[in-house]
Amino acid sequence: MKPIHKIHAGYYWSDGGAFMGVLPWTLWNKKTQVDERRRQKLNLNLLLIMIPGRNILVDTGMGNRLSEKQIEIFQPSEFLLPIALSEFGITDIDITDVVMTHLHFDHAGGIVTAFGDEDALTFPNARYWIQQSEWDMAKNPDDLNRAAYSFEHQLSLLETEGLVELIEGDNEIAEGITLIKTGGHTVGSQIVQADLPEGFYIYAGDIIPTYFHTLPAVTSAYDVARKDTFAAKKLIYSRLKERNGILLLDHDLSHWEIPISELRV
Repeated sequence: MKPIHKIHAGYYWSDGGAFMGVLPWTLWNKKTQVDERRRQKLNLNLLLIMIPGRNILVDTGMGNRLSEKQIEIFQPSEFLLPIALSEFGITDIDITDVVMTHLHFDHAGGIVTAFGDEDALTFPNARYWIQQSEWDMAKNPDDLNRAAYSFEHQLSLLETEGLVELIEGDNEIAEGITLIKTGGHTVGSQIVQADLPEGFYIYAGDIIPTYFHTLPAVTSAYDVARKDTFAAKKLIYSRLKERNGILLLDHDLSHWEIPISELRV
């Protein structure tokens, strides 16, 4: 079995204008699924890396603890992560590591799962790899980021019961698996580089969430530092070109693995 796998954790609908940022409506509205409120349908494409002795999951999806207001706004599917993992013969207790590209609700919501009236860590045996600056912002957000995080709801149980590995900058967490801090989308966004015998991959998180965002200048309005997102894309493309690698997309409906040779960047 190859080590790189897409885990489909469901989908949701997000405001298309905000998600596409500077890209005009006329250029994208007929090329993707949009509803009557101009919300765009987005997949939750998580990354599972299966290497000897380690099952590394990147991001956790939205979980099953959304508020009624969030459900009305985002119209999410059911939480499909446990089912998706079972297709690879693994369960929650088999996940050894969880990498968080960042801590927005559509990525961090699945850290905790509701089991009836009780909440518990979804992956009780895992170490959670998070950039220190991202954790600090989620815990004590400034005015610009206050609406982007919900520490008490999504992260407080992880703080008290989980194995949190707060890192600063780039970090190789397993042979060939390197976390690279980029910032851009959030202050502590990180991407995942997998340099394996089977190939060279970069999971870009929300730095490059869909095929539309492969254009260097197209960034989301949710990005806190557009210039840093642009720089991160240049870094990603440079490394992929050097290794003839493959880009992995976290929110696209129809694209997952894109060889760098197929992108005009």
